[in-house]
Amino acid sequence: MAGAVPVVHQEYNYDIVKKFAIAAIVWAVAGMGVGVYIASELAWPFLNFDLEYITFGRLRPVHTSAVIFGFGGNALFATSYYVVQRTCQARLPSDAAANFTFWGWNIAIALGGISYMLGYSQGREYAEPEWPIDLLITVVWVTYFWLYAETLRRRSQPHIYVANWFYMGFILATALLHIFNNLTMPVSLTGMKSYSLFSGAQDAMTQWWYGHNAVGFFLTAAFLGMMYYFVPKQAGRPIYSYRLSIVHFWALVFLYMWVGTHHLHWTAIPDWTSTLAATFSIVLLMPSWGGMINGVMTLSGAWDKLRSDPIMLFMITALSFYGMSTFEGPMMALKSVNALSHYTDWTVGHVHSGALGWVALISFASLYHMIPRLWNTTLYSLRLVYVHFFLATIGIVLYIVAMWVSGIGQGLMLRAFDDYGNLAYTFVESVVFMHWPLVTRALGGAFFLTGMLIMAFNIYKTVSLARRAEAKASAAEAAGLAQA
Repeated sequence: MAGAVPVVHQEYNYDIVKKFAIAAIVWAVAGMGVGVYIASELAWPFLNFDLEYITFGRLRPVHTSAVIFGFGGNALFATSYYVVQRTCQARLPSDAAANFTFWGWNIAIALGGISYMLGYSQGREYAEPEWPIDLLITVVWVTYFWLYAETLRRRSQPHIYVANWFYMGFILATALLHIFNNLTMPVSLTGMKSYSLFSGAQDAMTQWWYGHNAVGFFLTAAFLGMMYYFVPKQAGRPIYSYRLSIVHFWALVFLYMWVGTHHLHWTAIPDWTSTLAATFSIVLLMPSWGGMINGVMTLSGAWDKLRSDPIMLFMITALSFYGMSTFEGPMMALKSVNALSHYTDWTVGHVHSGALGWVALISFASLYHMIPRLWNTTLYSLRLVYVHFFLATIGIVLYIVAMWVSGIGQGLMLRAFDDYGNLAYTFVESVVFMHWPLVTRALGGAFFLTGMLIMAFNIYKTVSLARRAEAKASAAEAAGLAQA
């Protein structure tokens, strides 16, 4: 953040970017707060009070929806609208349509959270709300696609920067996933309840085709769009290899669609489907690490900035976690490893190493980079950014190490046999073993949430001081005109 922040170009629609950026922070605080509470419910079961609306089963989809689609979704809307306008040097075609995507998306998230607490849910992975809310999401997403594609079509630059490739891939794939995962038949047009058009093994395969590709496109490809724009901008250097970035894109979008069934090893699905998924999962390691290396090598010659720029610390740590989680995922897709890890907390640790370490950290860095430029100011406190970074990093390490210990311990205990061929441990004994790892996980989440609260305060002060300065400047200008 050294030096002056460039003046905002008013020919772009930055008002919508501001709305989504602030909404992302609000949802992050809310969703992570719920996450810490439900982690505490697992560590200390007495927190599951008799009030049904706040039990673990009701709040878990509230947490996932708020952090993935509330925080992550709003961050993606904000950064994609910012990036596409600046790289195409073209304004969004419709301010009204852009505002519709903001209000439609956030109303859908809020309605989904309320419906989960009331007990309305399809019960599918990654928190799918019931059909009326799904229809609203579909209309919002089609509008989003039109806005993005039309901005690209109207670009003044002949070249389409690679970040837009990843954003557009994410938008198209998410539309495909959402529509087919939500092919349901409502019980009535006046009620919330519906039933999936799929059943049995087909339903399971559809769910994990959606579930893993939500990871692949919503939580990976989309945030790679952030990486390919904000890392070079913050480093002040071009991307290390543009050719590698294109190879990264095409390999990723082709391979990811095939790997979802690795979540269903050792189940009733045909064996060839899980073998195919495991094979593609291993191959997926190569483009993933190619993208990670591309991001890290962009910092070559700019490593000195890590001593003075905390935003760069967020970026390099996010890339490190991206590399780590994209190695761990293919390893866990191997049938022999999956036999140990499946249905254990190891999977939870893996998901959160990617969600907290990659998705959240690159989002924090992008928002820290973008928000001062949107309000034509500087961050209120760089020291608080450092505090946020270290709290977040400590929280992630506590979280994933606790889940590794818990998950591997679970897997080993539930697979252990005594000399007579009987199970050596009961399920209850494995639950007792999990207590302290679950306590540590809740503590790690509390560290991460504290960092998020500090970020929210820092951004609040940044924006409020910028607005105050703008109001003073406007008043002084008006006074000057009156005197003239």
